[in-house]
Amino acid sequence: MPLRGIRTTSNLDLPTLGIELNIVYLTTEAVPFAKTGGLADVCGKLPSVVADAGHQCAVIMPAFDSIRRSQMTIEQTEMSFAIEMPGDRIVGGRVLRSYLPGGMVPVYFVDQPQYFSRPFLYGDKHGDYRDNAERFIFFCRAAIEVMKRMDRPVDLIQCNDWQTALVPALVQNDGHGFPRDTPTVLSIHNLAYQGSFPAESFEATGLPWDRFRSDSFEYYGGMNFLKTGIVTADQVCTVSPTYAEEIKTPLHGCGLDPILRSLGDRVSGIINGIDTDIWNPAKDVNLVRNYDVTNWEHGKLENKLALQAELGLPSNPDVPMIGLVGRLADQKGWDLILPVMREHLRERRPTQWAVLGSGDPVIESELTWLASEHPDQLAAYVGFSDPLAHRIEASSDLFVMPSRYEPCGLNQLYSLRYGTICVVTETGGLADTIINTTRETVENETATGFHLRGHDAASLDRAIGDALRLRFHEKEIWKKIVERGMTRDWSWGASALQYIELYEKTISLKQNGKMRV
Repeated sequence: MPLRGIRTTSNLDLPTLGIELNIVYLTTEAVPFAKTGGLADVCGKLPSVVADAGHQCAVIMPAFDSIRRSQMTIEQTEMSFAIEMPGDRIVGGRVLRSYLPGGMVPVYFVDQPQYFSRPFLYGDKHGDYRDNAERFIFFCRAAIEVMKRMDRPVDLIQCNDWQTALVPALVQNDGHGFPRDTPTVLSIHNLAYQGSFPAESFEATGLPWDRFRSDSFEYYGGMNFLKTGIVTADQVCTVSPTYAEEIKTPLHGCGLDPILRSLGDRVSGIINGIDTDIWNPAKDVNLVRNYDVTNWEHGKLENKLALQAELGLPSNPDVPMIGLVGRLADQKGWDLILPVMREHLRERRPTQWAVLGSGDPVIESELTWLASEHPDQLAAYVGFSDPLAHRIEASSDLFVMPSRYEPCGLNQLYSLRYGTICVVTETGGLADTIINTTRETVENETATGFHLRGHDAASLDRAIGDALRLRFHEKEIWKKIVERGMTRDWSWGASALQYIELYEKTISLKQNGKMRV
């Protein structure tokens, strides 16, 4: 049965650039079907917005158990296939179908319970699943089988992260009837996760061992999924312009920086957008009082008082609230946050802290203990609650995000939209989206937040102090910074147009013979 890439018809008004394309997105995560991080937000929204610009789009992802908990309608198709895997095993699969919310972009699920019917996507409390290499090699090969059965030729494949990064090499080496010259784009959402496995994993690709070479699959004697995609995709894209440059350096290149530097302008960066229907303080159902740029002061105050009551913090309209939402890990700057937080609590500085997140058990334990010792200043919710995340964004005066590296980051964009000023490190997407407050940026009216001057606890403490001094003593400047952030457009519209331009450029260069075929 042919599969159809169906264009949406929604109220987004985006111009069409060039010819209508048939674009297929390969991913392991897409909201609302599966999510562990920002990849899911991108792949749950970008295809629909690109389709609104006049293109046919489809998504292919594994049929994880989570898709059946998504409350979306999942239907069977008539398509099934079988793939030869190591040990002379024939592993069968079938294809299920649903659609992204708010449109008609189809999502095709590779249903293979042996590989994908598990409690978690990539691993459990004991670590990564031991057969992850085989699982995602199977998914890459299955995705090619699905694309072969589409009712019109695929004009471009966008792969996302290491789990799909073998596809460009598989297509080039042996498409099994799929056009070997199909243009490909690889999006890197976090270079630190590369999919490195022993060389024997290559057997699952079904290719002869003479294809296991350093110009594709082989990497220092092993197999590195992400490296394979980087060297074989036609274009490599990251989720912010600054991160695209950072990953070419030894500090942020995670061992792949020499390869990335060799690609030159084949590496680019496009800032992620946010879903401005879901993240909209003017109509957010999670808030006790909705607000916009015209009445944010009253709106944020009412939400703060309500959150203080919810979290058991003393009711105080004047105390600055510092919000933190996200993963509890050193990568997110918790090695800086905890010392500063301890000082604030020990010295009983006039601040309240609202924390939501999970991750490192040591950090979780420390936060739980600090909250029990200082219940009037710190509320810590270990776990995740999407409604609470919205309320913290709406109620906080400051949002602290001193990440060691941040490919893009979404919480700072949510904060800007909700009138919450950010204190961030000058890295990746944080550097691209938060303009540091200086005398110059105040005068030219571009400031939207505060940067740390160094990556240590003292720098974080100084930046928070600078922000609080402005809040208390320069209220008109503070007001302008808040309102400037609220009026910036971080919707997916502008980002989607940049992706379309990248797709058209990739196809054009490929057709003109300026890329590998």
